[in-house]
Amino acid sequence: MQMGMHTDTERCVRAVRSKDARFDGWFFTAVLTTRIYCRPSCPVVPPKPENMVFHPSAAACQQAGFRACKRCRPDTSPGSPEWNQRADLVARAMRLIADGVVDREGVPGLAARLGYSTRQVERQLLAELGAGPLALSRAQRAQTARLLIETTTLPMARLAFAAGFASIRTFNDTVREVFALSPSELRTRAPKRQGAGTPGALALRLPFRTPLNPDNLFGHLAATAVPGVEEWRDGSYRRTLRLPYGHGIVALTPAPDHIACRLTLSDLRDLTVAISRCRRLLDLDADPVAIDDQLRTDPVLAPLVDKAPGRRVPRTVDEAEFAVRAVLGQQVSTAAARTHAARLVTAHGEPVDDPEGGLTHLFPAPESLAALDPESLAMPRSRRTTFTTLVRQLAEGELHLGVESDWPRSRAQLLALPGFGPWTADVIAMRALGDPDAFLPTDLGIRRAARDLGLPSTPAALTARAAAWRPWRAYAVQYLWATDSHPINFLPV
Repeated sequence: MQMGMHTDTERCVRAVRSKDARFDGWFFTAVLTTRIYCRPSCPVVPPKPENMVFHPSAAACQQAGFRACKRCRPDTSPGSPEWNQRADLVARAMRLIADGVVDREGVPGLAARLGYSTRQVERQLLAELGAGPLALSRAQRAQTARLLIETTTLPMARLAFAAGFASIRTFNDTVREVFALSPSELRTRAPKRQGAGTPGALALRLPFRTPLNPDNLFGHLAATAVPGVEEWRDGSYRRTLRLPYGHGIVALTPAPDHIACRLTLSDLRDLTVAISRCRRLLDLDADPVAIDDQLRTDPVLAPLVDKAPGRRVPRTVDEAEFAVRAVLGQQVSTAAARTHAARLVTAHGEPVDDPEGGLTHLFPAPESLAALDPESLAMPRSRRTTFTTLVRQLAEGELHLGVESDWPRSRAQLLALPGFGPWTADVIAMRALGDPDAFLPTDLGIRRAARDLGLPSTPAALTARAAAWRPWRAYAVQYLWATDSHPINFLPV
């Protein structure tokens, strides 16, 4: 798979004819005769090649005057894997747009976070995606509106503002333009909701590209869950979310063809951001076929991939939180790290009300942790220094970890902090910042797996050997970890 696939007409036509869902989100098919746009796997009879044009984004289709197909619902495709595997300006901008920055801070806010001028950001997005940041954000608002229309009974006026629209008129016009239906018609056509569920909760389906192996993904999250903030219950991973306008609680349940997502939000304006963060947490926009094909070229990894393909990298919903937890986990067991984190949550976390019980707090913000007494930390003095330096820099903005982070620059900043070695910096790069090529050659589990598989055991030699796994070394880590019997590798019973 390569960047700009929409420009390869012959390849796109083949993908549409084969109805291969793997290509959903990589490009969109606009049909000149019907003026609708579809995902490549649309079940309808493919149009003639001369009637197809291809666009890199749903926003580009909408800007060109095409409406979303009612059969395949292209606006609900998995996101393009490119935005999570690249670290350039366009990819970082797309991650920020998905996190709702344009709606909250406007295009100038987006540009400021990226360190570029507004004109540079707009020019590069337009060149690669066929749409500027406002159009991309508008397409995202339309998708959020559809979710709310179909999954809630909210009055349309309240729903419009929750989806991020500035006026009812703009909301109505956008929905009609994108879906060729009024908001009330969309609601009438929506499948009937089953059961009452949790009062106030939104029930959603998060799509992904198959295959997806849930074992290490949910196993890791459950095994490292911090009491009060996270739990595994009745086949679901549940946790609290700190969001721009309030807080939320999410329950994520693996299913064969989707992840069931149940969200309770204190402010519905956070819906888009919450969905985006849950998708990042579970690495749902990855392209597992491309990743596994690359790793299979190594005869040592091939049997591991064939045994359980589709492993994802368990990530995070809060980069700063994960960095703090990585420090707490330095040179201690998983159980000890959970205990340290639970004490911080009880003492400094923000209490929340969980309608289902079990969850009690948001993980403490850096500002709260920066004010604590270091002597209250039950850890060696050197690690206290590491901890207090990290939370102070996060609280004061000297160190920023976010979806838009430049991976090499952030890694260098982390390594400059006292007590930060390669393992801590790289596990943050892999699980918090989303670098798909982050590697952990000094990790005890990786070195043990390397020894058992006949791979080099020293960090330098293993790193050299792992060059063939690039740019997917973070996924190779998941397969190597899976050779161990640690609970992180197994879906909880």
